[in-house]
Amino acid sequence: MKFHAFKSLLLVIAATGTFAGSAFAQQKLIPAQSSISFVTKQMGVALEGQFKKFDAQIAFDTAKPDSAKIAFTVDTASATLGAPESDAELPKAPWFNVPKFPQASFQSSAVKSLGGGKFQVSGKLTIKGNVRDVDVPVALSQAGGITTVVGQFNIKRLAFKIGEGEWEDTSMVADDVLVKLKLAISGMGKL
Repeated sequence: MKFHAFKSLLLVIAATGTFAGSAFAQQKLIPAQSSISFVTKQMGVALEGQFKKFDAQIAFDTAKPDSAKIAFTVDTASATLGAPESDAELPKAPWFNVPKFPQASFQSSAVKSLGGGKFQVSGKLTIKGNVRDVDVPVALSQAGGITTVVGQFNIKRLAFKIGEGEWEDTSMVADDVLVKLKLAISGMGKL
């Protein structure tokens, strides 16, 4: 499933539709050069995990960022903390509830230029059926025909019902989660 996106993620609404314009038809996410990770704390110790499978489509003209259309999906079953014990728990109902909610998604509502290759992407992040507004500041750079988008934003995991029941205790697992994006995109116009 393909979608238009590059800036906000994690974590994020399954979007459908087409974006007009032949210039945008060439914009593609390069998964092998991209990453989505998340950082949380368990009993005060930082843990970094990642999502191994995600997809995006981008309709983005750097000269007209307000016309951008971005959608993004993340397969929640691909979440890993790098430890078999933790990874076995993440798909279960208290955490991502993968059988019921196999994807998290993001759908942009606005993109604003901040100057100097920096933008703010606003939109709706959906995880486990819970929808929240997020703003993601990103920086774009280009080299060798590839545009790299780097950004990060914070979410409250309990707002998305990630870690329910006994895991709602924030002294065990912090409520704050930092989501970090590095997305490589081909076919984007010059900055």
